[in-house]
Amino acid sequence: MNIEAYRNYCLNKKGVTEHFPFNEDTLVFKVLGKMFALTSLKRWEEGDAFINLKCDPEYAQELRADYNSIQPGYHMHKKQWNSVYIQKGELTPKLITNLIDHSYKMVVKGLPKKLQETLK
Repeated sequence: MNIEAYRNYCLNKKGVTEHFPFNEDTLVFKVLGKMFALTSLKRWEEGDAFINLKCDPEYAQELRADYNSIQPGYHMHKKQWNSVYIQKGELTPKLITNLIDHSYKMVVKGLPKKLQETLK
């Protein structure tokens, strides 16, 4: 997956917007104002691409045990966020998109019901 495919995949989800709230390097995707995915553009360009994604804590532990390319979230709450390293070649594009979907769903699930309804 390249940066354009990642960006397009995230933006094609309902209610998603992109932001640079921290600095000009950190691209953040939000669903209805809540962050579900972020990445460093500089690190991506340097060949060390990773995406921070929200994850169910138990599932996060399973993923970390099964894949070297999935680590506790860099600069994030380690229990609820994973850093998913893209360019190490261990993860399939399908797994990466599934993890993006999981993060999106986790954030949507935490939104008030009224907001969730706007995404249907």
